[in-house]
This record gives sequence, C-alpha cells and structure tokens, in this order.
Amino acid sequence: MLNDLDRRRLLTVLAVGTAAALAGCARPGQALTATGAPAGPVPRPIPAPPPPVRVVHPAPTHQATTAPAATEQAPHELVSDPPPVAGLPEVITHLPATALPGAIALTIDDGFSSETVAAYVAFAQASGVHLTFNPNGMYGPIWDKHAFVLRGLIDAGQVQIGNHTFSHKDMRRLSDRKLTEEIERNDAWIQQTFGVTSRPYLRPPFGFRNQRTDQVAGELGYPKVLMWNGSFGDAAVLTEEVLLAQARKWLRPGVLMLGHANHPTITHLYPQLLALIAERGLTPQTLDEAFGTSRDVGF
Repeated sequence: MLNDLDRRRLLTVLAVGTAAALAGCARPGQALTATGAPAGPVPRPIPAPPPPVRVVHPAPTHQATTAPAATEQAPHELVSDPPPVAGLPEVITHLPATALPGAIALTIDDGFSSETVAAYVAFAQASGVHLTFNPNGMYGPIWDKHAFVLRGLIDAGQVQIGNHTFSHKDMRRLSDRKLTEEIERNDAWIQQTFGVTSRPYLRPPFGFRNQRTDQVAGELGYPKVLMWNGSFGDAAVLTEEVLLAQARKWLRPGVLMLGHANHPTITHLYPQLLALIAERGLTPQTLDEAFGTSRDVGF
C-alpha cells in the first residue's frame, strides 16, 4: 500500500504525464449497462501474486492480419500460441469466490480513440495498476503504436489481453462461419501484435450473446464468455461528474468492471480513481490472476 507521500507523488505524475494525451475525441459507442453489484464489507488489500513465468518459443507461423513495426522492435521473441482447447461455455458476470479479498477486475474494451489508448498505457506504466484490455483488431493502427510497451507489461503479469472480436459486430447476427472468422482473426492480430493469445476470454460486443454464440466460442477455445457486473458507463461520452459517480457506485470487492478506451473523459479522472481504489482497500487484478488461468496455455 502506498504511503501518503508516495501516493501524492504518483497522483502528480499521473496528472502531468497523461495531460498531453487528453485531447477531446467523441464518437458514438454502444454497450449494455450494468445490472447489479455485490455488497459487503471492504477488506484490507492483499498484494497480488507474482506473475507467472512465461515460456518463450519460436515465433508463431500462422498468417497474421497485420505486421506492425512496433512488434519488430520488441525486446523478446514472440510466445508461440498454444493450440485451442475446446470447453463448455461459462458466462462470467463477477469475480469468483476464490479471488483475493478486495479483488476487482478492470476490463477496458474497444480502443478507437488514440488519445485514450495512449493515456491508458501511460496510466498503467505510472501506477502499476493491473488491467485487462479487450481491443478490436479493426483499431489495430491505434494499438500497434503501444505494442512495445504493452508487451513488457504483459510479460510482467500486469496487463492481459482478451478477445472482443475483430470488427465489433453483433455476434448473434453472424453465421457460425463469420463468427469463427471474427474471433480467430482478432486473436491472430493479438498474437502478432502482443505476442500472446487472448484465449480463453471472449467479451461479446455490446454484451450481445446467446447459447449458439457461446457454443461456437467454447469450441474455438473461448469457453469463458466475459460479461460484467459494474460499469463506468463510458461507451458514450459522459461528464466527469457522471463518470466519477459511476466509479463510486460500482468499484466494490468482487466487481468485474466494464470500461472503454473510446472517450478521454476517464483519463482526466485517474488520480481520483486511484484514491478511490486505495480508500476502499481494493486490489485490481487481471482475469488470469482472479480466475487462475494462464496465457502460456490459453486456459
């Protein structure tokens, strides 16, 4: 836990270090709103476990959808993608009972705002907060610029990448073949860009899913269908006051929080979010940490 002096210094660094990345950017977005949040006493935070040891293999030989320059200057070899392991689909709406007391998962989707993605990466670097990003490959040119930095955070166990499909379409309206293409194309881009598979987590765009889409995902090695039980509500543009009220409402132990890297409003509030997390004794974790899964095996 940071002492008061260290926290003030960190908040100052965040306030200054991300200011250049906060130019306004508005574009409509869509998502379901959260429907509930767990209640209960706030426990003292427990340090997150050390990151798993990653096993480095020769680079994958599959055909990638893009070949960003950032991956060519990464400080290590690509981690070969393990083969998919089919599993019965499980719809995840909250953290498991086995998660650390005070654990929360901050999951950030999409990424069509260059300023917001850049600010999130700077925030992760400066704060050490554990995050799970669920990007769409259609925004690859934005994410690719940060691949070098994100690879290091992924290897350290601080950041995780999940699958949100390549084009952010309503999965219910896609045929099995098209849905398979959307999921596999996005994972191919993720592996090429970040050197790691996104399995076994699939976040349905807009939260739209059904039994058929769950089954297709499970057969492709994505049995964990990722929903949420808390939300910043920032799929659309919000005022700072409204977004901060959402954070105060939903940031509680056991919450699987939904956010978006689409609008810069949240990037103005990083110091307040850190203070709220500290005051409530919360421990942000990646999905792997909370659920005991691993990128090295993909499940």
